[in-house]
Amino acid sequence: MRLKHADFAAFIAVARHKSFRAAGDELGLSASAVSHAIKQLEQRLKIQVFNRTTRSVSLTEAGENLYVRLRPAFDEIDTMLDEVNSYRTTPMGTLKINTSPLFSRLVLVPLVAGFVRQYPDIKVEITTDDKLVDIVKQNFDAGIRLSTALENDMIAVPIGPKIKIAVAATPEYFAHHAPPVDPRELSRHQCIVFRLQTGRPYLWEFEGPEGKVEIAPSGNIVLDDLDSALEATLCGAGVGYLNYYQAKPYLESGKLVSVLESWLPERPNLQLYYPRSQYMSCSLRAFLDFIKSTSA
Repeated sequence: MRLKHADFAAFIAVARHKSFRAAGDELGLSASAVSHAIKQLEQRLKIQVFNRTTRSVSLTEAGENLYVRLRPAFDEIDTMLDEVNSYRTTPMGTLKINTSPLFSRLVLVPLVAGFVRQYPDIKVEITTDDKLVDIVKQNFDAGIRLSTALENDMIAVPIGPKIKIAVAATPEYFAHHAPPVDPRELSRHQCIVFRLQTGRPYLWEFEGPEGKVEIAPSGNIVLDDLDSALEATLCGAGVGYLNYYQAKPYLESGKLVSVLESWLPERPNLQLYYPRSQYMSCSLRAFLDFIKSTSA
């Protein structure tokens, strides 16, 4: 039995993602084609490498051992190919970035649109998730988050404009509830609560004559998606603590009314981050150079 590098590509992808669909997305194949490739591999090896249920995919003991032995070799091949790629006049390859849906829409996608025009041989894959993921374990080249969410072993580069906040509600809501003039008055309001990955609510930060003020919002609606928080605010459910650029069209049209503007601090930029110890791909290096050129 002689197996080749290509025979294990589907196995490595499924083991990495724990999903036939996600592995298919990576390889440009359908989930059924990936499943068929795994069945063929198992028949040739005469061992089962995955446990499958209708809801999950996991490695068997034999599969785990095979993955641990094979992945370094596949990573080394990818690194060598990328090093060869660096000799090209125009970089090529795939750049995988993880971020939140909101940050993708407001910051990343506009940048990527210009980037791929300049580097047409680079494919950019964006995966969105409001929950913070391990970009190394999930095989992403980089992520985009707020600086407060990053681990110390990451290199971070500012991306996009500085974050601005808008505290707002609909005119109809404020017709029945007096607009707050001090953040502490928010305790008398229905607030749209954003829940962090840890399960606790995101604290609303303000800055006044006495310094920093943090408010733990309370309300009947708790969400873990910022676009849904905006939608709840637009529906008149209460006061939202929103990204200014997300809310800007509705503030300008009068669908939302901004309050507490003098209390709102300017926040740091979003950060594009990547592992300090990991080899930097040619495509990520090109994207970092592009970011620097557009922000200069």
